[in-house]
Order: sequence, then structure tokens, then C-alpha cells
Amino acid sequence: MPIFSYKGLDRSGKEIKNSINAESIIQAKSKVKNQGIMLIDIKEKKAKSGTESSSLSMGSKVKISDLALMTRQLATLVKAKIQIVEALSALQDQIDNDYLKVVISEVKQDVNEGSSLAKAMSKHSKVFDNVYVNMVEAGEASGTLEVVLLRLADFTEAQLKLKNKIQSAMLYPIIMAVVGTLLISVIFLFVIPKLAKIFTNMKMELPLPTKIAMGISDFMVSYWWSLPLFALFFLWMFRKWVSTEKGKRKWDAILLKLIIIGNLTRKINVSRFCSTLATLLNSGVPILTSLKIVKNLIPNMLIKDAIEEAKDAVSEGASMTGPLKESGHFPNMVTHMVSLGEKSGELEDMLKIVAENYQEQVDSEIDGLTSLLEPLMIVFLGATVFFVVISVIMPMMQLNQLR
Repeated sequence: MPIFSYKGLDRSGKEIKNSINAESIIQAKSKVKNQGIMLIDIKEKKAKSGTESSSLSMGSKVKISDLALMTRQLATLVKAKIQIVEALSALQDQIDNDYLKVVISEVKQDVNEGSSLAKAMSKHSKVFDNVYVNMVEAGEASGTLEVVLLRLADFTEAQLKLKNKIQSAMLYPIIMAVVGTLLISVIFLFVIPKLAKIFTNMKMELPLPTKIAMGISDFMVSYWWSLPLFALFFLWMFRKWVSTEKGKRKWDAILLKLIIIGNLTRKINVSRFCSTLATLLNSGVPILTSLKIVKNLIPNMLIKDAIEEAKDAVSEGASMTGPLKESGHFPNMVTHMVSLGEKSGELEDMLKIVAENYQEQVDSEIDGLTSLLEPLMIVFLGATVFFVVISVIMPMMQLNQLR
């Protein structure tokens, strides 16, 4: 059912802005007038095109938490054998986010006109990314849509949990970094230039640390504006590079080779692979379909390639252990447990054990990484302050010796 936003005046003359569900604009006008409101303006909300769409999408954003809740609600309705159009209609009434409400309205409209759910969702790439759409498509094709939606809800909630965990752990180091950067910037922009004038007027030979500090100060005073511009340009170039397949593949390879981050990235992907595959197999989804769905959930392209090779091996009647092991991205313990599961017929249980083990390792490593950042930040800030102090004290000591 389309959503109409309207502006009007109530019986007391007070201006009212609200929205209403109706089959058509005529029905929407009738509903508003029945409430005793004199209409000034009424428009159908759109999420795909038009002026209203632009203002709506710019002013609103679908959070991961909103998407996770919506996905779980839809999965519950589908599991209860409610037809997809009726489920989307019920879902539309339960959603609080205005933009997501409009998106679901348009998805329902497309499905009601004969489109598949995946195809209807693919028109709203700002809300449903490729992974989401591909999983829904696989669920529709295999008849396991409710299982896939529940797994998607778990996945989005896990993303949110991981994001919140990292954000809360990084809060203190970020505050330290911001405050430290501001203090150091003040020293180089206002304190060092005044001292530099004194040292220059004395025409004395300055020590190397003082010369370096004065050089940094001169650059920051003259070209401070170039630093944020360079940072924004670098970020823009990086995002453009990563948006290409070649750049994404190269960046994923770099991530896996980094000393601490690489190990954490690998464990997150392995945990996601094992937990998702176990859930799908337990729900009766065929192994090839399950591997296809799991591959779409993995963000790292190199690990994604390994899963694709494992899927090809399974389709030819071979074991998935070989390609996973040969890729070098799955630890020996994982491939050993997968091999045991395939031989014993208890693959789901083995995968669940591995997933739980690696999830615990991921949580532990994130805690360890964030606790390591705090002393590193203190050491870095201390070293910077020490350098500034030395660069100021050394010429003063020379001046005392001359006297």
C-alpha cells in the first residue's frame, strides 16, 4: 500500500504534517478529510525517483539495526506461512524508519505485480546490497526463504554487534588521539612560531631537532589547509580504487597479510563461513546452494574464491576440504574438522564447533587489540611531546652556555 505525506490544518487552524497509507491518492485524501483536516498539500512518498525521493533519501538512512529487525520480522512472518505480499504489508505497519517504510511499500507493490522479492529489493541498492539480494534470490530458488532471512538477520545483527564492540573499545583511544592532535597542533601553530622568532633573532646555530620542529611549524602555519584536503583526496582515491574488482582483490590480499589485522580478518571470515554453512545445512538447504549463499556472505574476495572452488569440487563429487586447504586461507584445524565431518556425516556439528571456537577467538583478539592501542597511543603522544620539549630546551641550553 503506497504511503502519502500530507500537510493540512486541523479544526483549530494548527498546521499538521503527517503520512498515511492508502491504495490511491483519492483514498488518501478521503481518509485525511475524514479526520477533520483541511488539506493543503499531499504527495506520494517515493524511494526510487522524483523530487520527493531525493529529499527523502538524503534526509533518512537505514541503520543496520533497522535492517536486522526488519529482516527478522519478515523471516518470522514467512516462516508462519503468510504470503509474501501480506507479510510485506504487515511489515510496513511495524517499521518506524520512514525511508525503510517507503522502500518496503514499493517492494510490496513490485511483488504484487509479479516480480520476485529479490528483483524488487535489487531496485533499492542503498538498503539491500548485493549480498542481501543474492541470498534472498538463492532462498527463493531453493524454497528456503525463511531460513535465509533468519540467517540474514543473524548476519546483520552480528555485524552490528561487532561494529558496536569495536566502536566502544575504540572510544578512549580516539578521544586521546583527537585531544593529542589538537594540543600538538596548537603547539606547532602558535607556540613554536613565537620561539622560532626569538631563536632566529639571536642568529645562533640551532640543533637538528629544533630545525625539524621549526620546519614542521612553518609548514603547518602556511599550508595547514592542505592537510584535510590531502586526507579527503586520499580517502576518495582509496574508495574509488577499492570499488574496482582489481583494487578490491588487491586490498583484500593486503588485509590478509597484515600482522595483526590479517589474522583477525581471516578468523572473522572463517567463523562466518562455518556458522552460516552449519545453519543452512541444519535447515535442509542443499550443500551446493548453501555454499553459494555462504560465498555471498563473505566480503573477502580471496576467501570467496576458495569457497567457489570448494563448491565446484562438491558439484563434481569430491570433498570441499582440498580446495579450502590449498587456498591457504583456512587454518589446518578448520579443514581437519570439515574433513572429519564429511567422513562421519556430522558436518553441521563440526562446523558449529569451529564457528563457536573462532567467534570466541575473534572476541578475545578484538579486546586484546583495543587494550594494546591505549598504551601505544600514550607512548606516541609522549614521544611527540618529548620531541617538542627537546627541540625547545636544547637551544636554550646552548644560550645559557654562551652566557
